[in-house]
Amino acid sequence: MKNNIQRIEYLNKLWAYKDKGLIKVVSGLRRSGKSTLLEQYKQLLIDSGVKENQIVFLNFEEFELRSFINDLDALYLQIINQLDLSNNCYVFLDEVQNVNEFERLVDGLFVKPNIDVYITGSNAFLLSGELATLLSGRYIEISILPFSFKEYLIARQIDISNKYLNYEALFFDYVNETSLPKGVELREDGFDKIYEYLEAIYTTVIEKDISLRHKIYDKRAFNNITKFVGSNIGNQLSPANIAKTLKQDGQTTHNTTVENYLEYLTASFLFYKVNRFDLKGRRQLATLEKYYLADVGMLNILVGKYRLADKGHILENIVYLELLRRGYKIWTGTTRNSEVDFVCKNKTGDIEYYQVAWQMSVESTIEREFSALEKIKDNYPKFLLSTESFTQNRQGIGHFNVFNWLLGNS
Repeated sequence: MKNNIQRIEYLNKLWAYKDKGLIKVVSGLRRSGKSTLLEQYKQLLIDSGVKENQIVFLNFEEFELRSFINDLDALYLQIINQLDLSNNCYVFLDEVQNVNEFERLVDGLFVKPNIDVYITGSNAFLLSGELATLLSGRYIEISILPFSFKEYLIARQIDISNKYLNYEALFFDYVNETSLPKGVELREDGFDKIYEYLEAIYTTVIEKDISLRHKIYDKRAFNNITKFVGSNIGNQLSPANIAKTLKQDGQTTHNTTVENYLEYLTASFLFYKVNRFDLKGRRQLATLEKYYLADVGMLNILVGKYRLADKGHILENIVYLELLRRGYKIWTGTTRNSEVDFVCKNKTGDIEYYQVAWQMSVESTIEREFSALEKIKDNYPKFLLSTESFTQNRQGIGHFNVFNWLLGNS
């Protein structure tokens, strides 16, 4: 089963910025589909009439390009000499952070007339330091995520117009296995192959993107922190309470070290951090953030057989990623005695509130989930998402079946 899913929203973003004098930076977790997206976009260019001598596509994880990694001048000439610069040209540099002093290469190509530059990277530090200084105000970042639930079903060739599908069973496949495109292809070969694939990606992210780059010597502490965060997705965490938990297990790690490790994990796009928002004071808070995984399938590696012990937080993780895909800015809302899962600012700048629950089967759950939203005394839209087929709106709060919402049917 070969996945040729067109990532339409991402392709539309790239196309909207074509020839606009901005570098396009495509970022995201390893194997989330960045290279495939650029290949699809390259094909769109060719289909629109762009000639082969107007395009250069280089993937710096390919062995054949190893001789250029330390020879910037030769690499620059290799690119320029392939292009017909009398027309608009397009240069794609995939995993460009593997090139030493890649900032100079990107800047050199960007200032050349008629060259539109596209780069990808698996680490947020790609846009820190010298590159950010060189390119300040001259780039647009497009952050790519693994398959959404809808894309996952399409990749499995499931007819999503069939309203009688067992969405709950399919959802458990989705979160039990992986949302990474290649991993979905591997499902025909059995779960063992998916597990090996996830393990290889996890090891590469931890060893190459983080430990090697940041010279982490206490790998036991780092791995324990990573697994702890994975075991606590959707819970409020701080460097202090993580350090305290480790200390109880006989491991002393300073708060600052924990804070650095958390920054590395989010910079690698393995986790996403969500800040708290004080709903009464209307301000962002600087402590007790929540963390969510880019691919819930990674819980297979981090947590093992207990990965689905908390279905509510798993669902919350998936809803967070979907809100992110839809272009929302997201916080978790808090008041003195209640919490709202997500406070969002949509593309038009308006506020929306979301509460997520697996099931509303008992009265205490119904009361808790609805009342958290009812306490917010403004007129912005408020939504409750759960797995119930039969929903119940209350006090202007829209209650939706979460599977329909994920598929864009609500």
